[in-house]
Amino acid sequence: MARRSLVSVSGCAVLTAALALVVTIPAAGQAPSTAKTNGAAAKAYTPPRTPDGQPDLSGFWTNSTLTPLQRPKGVTKEFYTEQDLEELAAEAQRAAARETGSARDVHYDNEQFGLEKGQTTLVKNLRTSLIVDPPDGRIPPQIPEAVKRNAAIAEARKLRGAQFDTVKNMSYGNRCIIMTGNAPPMLDPGYLANYQILQSPGYVTIIAERLHEARVVPLDARPFPPSNVRSWIGFSRGRWEGNTLVVETRNSNGKIQEAAVGPNGPINGATEDLRVIERFTRTDAVTMNYRFTLEDAKTWTRPWTAEMPFVKMDPEGPFFEHACHEGNKAPTNMLGVARYQEKVAAEAAAKKSSN
Repeated sequence: MARRSLVSVSGCAVLTAALALVVTIPAAGQAPSTAKTNGAAAKAYTPPRTPDGQPDLSGFWTNSTLTPLQRPKGVTKEFYTEQDLEELAAEAQRAAARETGSARDVHYDNEQFGLEKGQTTLVKNLRTSLIVDPPDGRIPPQIPEAVKRNAAIAEARKLRGAQFDTVKNMSYGNRCIIMTGNAPPMLDPGYLANYQILQSPGYVTIIAERLHEARVVPLDARPFPPSNVRSWIGFSRGRWEGNTLVVETRNSNGKIQEAAVGPNGPINGATEDLRVIERFTRTDAVTMNYRFTLEDAKTWTRPWTAEMPFVKMDPEGPFFEHACHEGNKAPTNMLGVARYQEKVAAEAAAKKSSN
């Protein structure tokens, strides 16, 4: 885990800290602005260069945000006002107050180990959703074939038992195989929403702090591997379009896209044909705009696009190993509870039949 304060704080204090640590982001995530400098339009940011001439994206970044992927139902505008955001933050602060027995109370260790959003850099975003296309800020509907396919997957899972009844039904995240933010698109996974970008001649490497997955992106125009060669996070190929790094990812194994199992909510239900296009653009010294488009003709009625800012971590790094498997007692504990519930039910049934 990255270096964090280990001081435990109350729920209200966490949200107060979150507001204090909010980072102002550029116009990409704010309401449209016509601001000018000295009567002229502001010049586009020119990023520094690496020794081999690439635009420099290196460093430690976070995309930790309170902005939802999809626009909440009932919200019709694209941007909140500053006042709207303050009111929503106040409401979140009240909701976050710890109550005995609540999920927040059970997971006190998130505060102890500095995993709460208020204990790290939090990105301020006036958008009402990360999705920018379609204009309604919602994931497009699935085509009929995809709805039928994913319903069958869900039904098969029910026949095998509940999510916490068998290992095969547990999420890949609970099993420490892969988590949100490891495979593209890189979305806020809830905690440890941090990334390190390393650049070397011909390559860009993106390391996710959570689960410590490393994605190596070659820039030499090499072809994608054949369709029978696949991986959990797919294969990425990059190129520069001016100061923007464009990364295309294909050839995932399709497993993390199974309905209700994959860690990346937005790609649940997609197939192994999923194609992800990411764009990384520095907009100032501490901010990078991240935009991605998802395409899968076997799943959605149309491609869709989301956008969010990444900001430099404060303080920056270092990353320590996120050793999920070491001490991962979640599967054992969940299966133990399932077996205990079965035992109680069996004893109750035996007692009832004996009467």
